[in-house]
Amino acid sequence: MKSIRLVLLDLDGTLYIDNEVIDGAVDAVNRLRQQGYRLRFLTNTTTRSQADLYQQLERMGFSLDVSELISAPVAAVLELRALQQQMGRKLKIWPVVAQAIEADFAEFERDELTPDFIVIGDIGDAWDAALINQLFTAMHSGAKLIALHKNRFWQTQNNLKVDIGFYVAGLEYVTGQMAQIMGKPSASFFNRVLADAHVAPDQVVLVGDDLDSDVGGAQRHGMAGLLVKTGKFRPQYLEHSPILPDGILTSIAELPEFWADFYGHRML
Repeated sequence: MKSIRLVLLDLDGTLYIDNEVIDGAVDAVNRLRQQGYRLRFLTNTTTRSQADLYQQLERMGFSLDVSELISAPVAAVLELRALQQQMGRKLKIWPVVAQAIEADFAEFERDELTPDFIVIGDIGDAWDAALINQLFTAMHSGAKLIALHKNRFWQTQNNLKVDIGFYVAGLEYVTGQMAQIMGKPSASFFNRVLADAHVAPDQVVLVGDDLDSDVGGAQRHGMAGLLVKTGKFRPQYLEHSPILPDGILTSIAELPEFWADFYGHRML
């Protein structure tokens, strides 16, 4: 913890819940900046554009540069840029994503017949047999698959609903090709974040409310992980989990005091 240069901050559940900022969150982020730490704001959201998320954070009072905000779609764009540089030509992609984030992929050539990469995100009820067969054909013709996540299901207001992991796993099965998963807690996601910030894993701490995706994901990648008791935190889950956080905070507001235990001084 004493070599930390970069602090990764989860969004929903850590800095805010729904549209309500957690008390002390803005001040804690400001203190991190004043102390000289570099920051990245992370989320697995795949239905909102980077610009939309950025504007939300600004309205809530957080001060940040748009480049510091990395969602799963943004991580996929960073990955595609790196691949494009390796290949030495403009990539052709087929973004099967929500309309709200299509603009995030506008720098690449769109091609639904012979793409180099297919990017799959949340598209709600737009899935049908014709689309699946078209994706299957493109993959058999050489397209590689990138999935913004591989969740099995999600909670709606009324009940659980099948998520895109159903379609990603099915395409993997029928093509024999494994998708590259972007988004926490995948190694691809964290590799892109760290490469963008030019830091090593042992110089990074992630603060989040998800014991598995945030804390466990960070630790598996060689980073420190701090758990906040807000958002999706459940004490019973922590009690029975093999994951041991590097620190546990009542909320992000406690971060300045927690820092003092490691550095012998309080954050500014």
